[in-house]
Formats: sequence, C-alpha cells, structure tokens
Amino acid sequence: MLCEPSRGDIETCYQLHRSGENSQAHCCGDAMGDPMLELTNVAKRVGREDHMADISLQFPRGSLNVLLGPTLAGKTTLMRLMAGLDKPTSGDITLDGKSVAGVSVRDRNVAMVYQQFINYPGLTVYENIASPMRLAKVPAAELDRKVREAADLLKLAPYLDRTPLNLSGGQQQRTAIARALVKGAELVLLDEPLANLDYKLREELRVELPRIFAETGAIFVYATTEPQEALLLGGRTVTLHEGRVTQFDDTIEVYSRPCDLRTAQTFSDPPFNTAAITLQANTVKLNDVSFGQVSATLSALTDGSYTAAVRPHHLSLQRSDTHSIELDAVVGTSEITGSETFIHVDVAGYRWVVLTHGVHRVEPGQSLSIFLNPDTLYLFDATDALARVPSFATDGR
Repeated sequence: MLCEPSRGDIETCYQLHRSGENSQAHCCGDAMGDPMLELTNVAKRVGREDHMADISLQFPRGSLNVLLGPTLAGKTTLMRLMAGLDKPTSGDITLDGKSVAGVSVRDRNVAMVYQQFINYPGLTVYENIASPMRLAKVPAAELDRKVREAADLLKLAPYLDRTPLNLSGGQQQRTAIARALVKGAELVLLDEPLANLDYKLREELRVELPRIFAETGAIFVYATTEPQEALLLGGRTVTLHEGRVTQFDDTIEVYSRPCDLRTAQTFSDPPFNTAAITLQANTVKLNDVSFGQVSATLSALTDGSYTAAVRPHHLSLQRSDTHSIELDAVVGTSEITGSETFIHVDVAGYRWVVLTHGVHRVEPGQSLSIFLNPDTLYLFDATDALARVPSFATDGR
C-alpha cells in the first residue's frame, strides 16, 4: 500500500492546482503552440501481440508530460518508441514536422533515465555527468558550471571524485539523472527515475524537477505508476491501460474529470470504491440503501443502472452535515501508517477502503458505520463512461 505523500497532501495539491497557486500546474509551457513531438496512430506489434495501439499524442516544446499507468500498461514501450530505440509497426512519429520513426537514437538528441540507473563504472561522478557535454565539445568553463549546478541540485557535490561503485544505489541514480539534465537534449525521457531514492530526496526532487523542466525548453516525458506523483509534478498526464491511451489532458483535469471508469481507477490510489447502483426519480439506491437526491445534476441523467465511485479519503467514520449517508460495513483488515489508517471493509458485498487520518483501532469482523458525502460521488454509465462529476470537481471547492 502506497502511503506517501499523505492523501491530505494530495487534496491540498488538488486545491492549489484548482486555485492556480501551484506553479507546477503551469509548467507545460505553451500547450497551444505547434507541437514539437507528435505521434500519429502509432502501434507496436510483437508477434501476434499488440503492445501499443492507436497512440496519437502531441507534446509541445517546453512541456512536462506524465505517463501514468500500472505495470505493463505500456509506459516503457511508448518511451522506447519516442526515443528511437524501437520502431513502430505502423503510424508515424514526427519531430518538428519531420518523421523520426526510423531514426536511430544515436542520431537523435534524446536523453533517457531508467529506474535502473546506467553509469560509466570507470569514470568519476564528475566525468559521468560531464560525458555528454564533452561529446558535444561544450567549453570547459560552461561544462564545469553545469556539472556543479546539477551536482548541487541532486546532492552529489561531495561525491564528484568518486566512481559509481563507491556510491549507494540512490547516489548512482542521481548521477544518471544529472547527466540527462546537463545534456541539453530536446527530448528527455524519465522512466520512474525516483523509485530507488529515499523518501526525503524523492520529495525534494518532485518539487524541483518541474521548475528545471520548464527552464530547459525541452520536452519532458515522465513515467510513473503513482497517481500522487503525477499530481505533484503537474503538467499534462497521459493515462495508459494495456497499451492504449485512455485520456490525455492537464493533470488536474484528468484527476478531477476522468473520462471513464478505467481512467478513474488508474488515477486513484487506493483505487476508487465502486458499486453497482440504480438511479430512479433522481434518487440513488445501493441495494435497499438510498443515497437520497444527490444533486440537481442528476436530473439530466436517465433512470437506470450506473456504477457509483467514491475515493477512499472522501468517506468518513463520523456523521456530519456533509457526510449524511450511512452505510453498514464489516471490517476485513486495517493498515496503520501512523498519520493515516486504511480500513478494508465489506459494504453490501463490495470490498471498499476507508482512508482516515490518525490511528483507528478496529478488529476483523467488527461492524462499522461509514458515512458518505453524496456530493463526492462519481457516476459512470453502462459503457463505463463518465456520467456525473462531483460538485467539488466543478466549482473549485
């Protein structure tokens, strides 16, 4: 169970994005300008299996783009196609209007950092960082300045004279990131680059990287499995599932208005709590439990069957003016992280998670009442398309 940063932090980040106070939300540059990198109907087939299908994306110069999806969603495959490490089976990839689908990575100004770091073992940290600039014949003074700036940012200054074998895994990964940053590439691809770093440094870099990205003018594509990382980075997010794009938009827009249930689950950790419900005369029912007349927005919906979805941190253990719908639950298990408690419950045969602040001691098999704020409900129709957006996602609350 992922538990950092806290879901309170995610909600704070969400509100900052909504209010425009978080500069990370605006780091994608002029998204309306001419795209620098464009993928058109790109597909990758290996044997009889489609690894990628119908990928059409535009990444403008100076943009920060997050690829979000679970393991095997296609993030690394898509990055390899962008880099020129693999060639698409069909479709085209253009850079500044020129096709690069068959151009080798060696002939492209691309930098790529993997989760598993790659460094030159015989070179010092300084020389590892400097290596792409030496190939580009950057003047010595400028090279030294950029190496030391990157080293300071990534907390590597004390280790510049060491070789990678004398570094920790996190220090080696930071060396690989620094080398990518100083290269001056027009396309920088980062495949879960912070996964091997300790918590404190990871959080510092999540704050610093968007600023650095915005200043370079390059296209940055950052792959992650963590929804909270996508929110903290900002920019624009591509959600992926089994080699297909499900949505591509401003990160906060994908989070607050997922176009379908698959995207909603991809952008929620823990996953959305879902249940099959019936809408009749503007009233929502789960089995025999009525959610009441949720909102005037329901008047536009046709009576019938829907999937209701609510994020775990929008449930409460206490009744309030907002959390007015009571649901009977039976505890399965609980996980205490210190600042939060994840309570796994059974609600009318559905397995839900309640995420609440603080330490709450509950026992397996214990009966429990949980309370739902109906204004936080998402509804998805029979095709799993978004049918109703919660009020908080539309009015900025």
